[in-house]
Amino acid sequence: MIPDRANTSLAVLADRAKFIRKETVRLSRIAGAGHYSSTFSCAEILATLYYSQLRIEPGQPDWPDRDRFVMSKGHAAIGLYPVLADLGYFEPSALDTYTRLGSPFGDHPDMKKVRGIDFSSGSLGHGLSIGLGMALAGRTTGRDYRTYVMLGDGELAEGQIWEAAMAAAHFKLGHLCVLLDRNGLSIDGHTEDVMAIEPIHDRFAAFGWEVQRIDGHDLQALRTAFAALPDGTRGKPQVIICDTVKGRGVKLMEMSLDWHVGNLKGEDYDAVMAELDAGLSPLEDLDQ
Repeated sequence: MIPDRANTSLAVLADRAKFIRKETVRLSRIAGAGHYSSTFSCAEILATLYYSQLRIEPGQPDWPDRDRFVMSKGHAAIGLYPVLADLGYFEPSALDTYTRLGSPFGDHPDMKKVRGIDFSSGSLGHGLSIGLGMALAGRTTGRDYRTYVMLGDGELAEGQIWEAAMAAAHFKLGHLCVLLDRNGLSIDGHTEDVMAIEPIHDRFAAFGWEVQRIDGHDLQALRTAFAALPDGTRGKPQVIICDTVKGRGVKLMEMSLDWHVGNLKGEDYDAVMAELDAGLSPLEDLDQ
C-alpha cells in the first residue's frame, strides 16, 4: 500500500500501470479469456486514481467519507481487482480463483462480494446515473467525498448517459467527476463509425460540465488534471476526457478490434509478458 498518495512518484505510478497490465494477462489465462485491450487503455488512469488521488481506507472499505469510484465500463474490472488486492482490501492470492466456480471475482465486479467495489456493473451505460445518485447522497448527508465515474467512449451512445449528464449540471454536482476512456473503439468498431460522439468536449460543455482533455497515458497530465478539480460540492460537474490507445503496451493489440476479448497461450503469453516488462518499465527520467 502507498501510505501518502499525494506524494506518489511518477515512477511508482508507471510501475503500477505495468502491474495492472501484467496481472490482466495473468488473470486472463486463469479465466481462459479476458478483456485485454479495454483494460490496457485505462491502466494509467487506474494507477493514478488509486495510488495518487482517491481518499480511501482499505482497512475500512465502508468508511462513509471515502471517495466513491464507479467503473461503468465494468469489463475492465480485471485490471481493478489487482489494485484492490495490492492496496490491502483482500489477499492477492484470492485472485488465483478469478472467474472459477464460487469465486467472488467475476468478469464484471460485484459490490456484494468484493471489498472495495462501490458498484456492481453489467450492461453498460448505467454508471453515470449511479454516480449522480452517490454524489447527491453525499450532499444530502453533509459529506464532502468526491465521486468518480469511469466511462468507456462507446457508452456515450447510451441515452441514459446524457440524461444523467444533464441532471448533474442541473443539481450543480461539483464533486462528480467523469473519467472518459477515449480509446476510439467499441466492440462493434470505431466509435465514430458506430455512433459519432465528437466533438465530446463541446457536447459536455453544452450540458453544463467543466471539461479537461488530456493524454490518458501521461501520468503527469493525469495528476495535473486531478489537482485542477475544484473544492466544494457545488458547481459544475467535471469531466476529464482521457485520449488513450486501446491495447496500449502490446503492439499486436493496439487499436485492434481482435483483442476486445481474447486468450493468450503458450509462446504468445510469454512474448506479451516480455513485451510488457521491456516496454513499460518506469522511465529513468520520471521524478523520484
